[in-house]
Amino acid sequence: MAPRLHRTGLALPAATLALLALAGCGSSSNGSSADAANGSTSAASPQAAGSLKTADSSLGRIVVDGKGMTAYYFTKDTANSGTSACTGQCLQAWPPITTTSATPQATGVTGKVGTITLPNGSKQVTVNGRPVYLFASDAKPGDVQGQGVGSVWYVLRPDGTMVTDQASGSSGGY
Repeated sequence: MAPRLHRTGLALPAATLALLALAGCGSSSNGSSADAANGSTSAASPQAAGSLKTADSSLGRIVVDGKGMTAYYFTKDTANSGTSACTGQCLQAWPPITTTSATPQATGVTGKVGTITLPNGSKQVTVNGRPVYLFASDAKPGDVQGQGVGSVWYVLRPDGTMVTDQASGSSGGY
């Protein structure tokens, strides 16, 4: 019985990852502000501190949130636009890193750190004018499972550039 549970346990995260990847990389429709508010409020609350720092990973030195979870860019976002292209279902798979501060803490991050205001009034952290997100399928610090998903989600370096390399494994460690 234990082996059967073990196999099911492995299949479920893989299926969840595939579903989340599809949900986050579908069309970049401009969802309603209610969708954005509903998705970002519940999904982002654990990371409300909004601080950033750097850490070593299988992709090299990267930006992570205050809990050590990998930060990502969405290539459908336009730098310095003041908006996020990730709305509705996208926010379930890719919760924004939010903050209560207009000037979030960023230890080791050399890119310009700022914020944008989301439709629900919360502030999403930005690096070099681009909003940053977490990936819901990253289970622990060091995971980089969102790297390259849909060819639109990428980890960021401390200077704010995107990492376009693939990780050496499906998830990295520190």
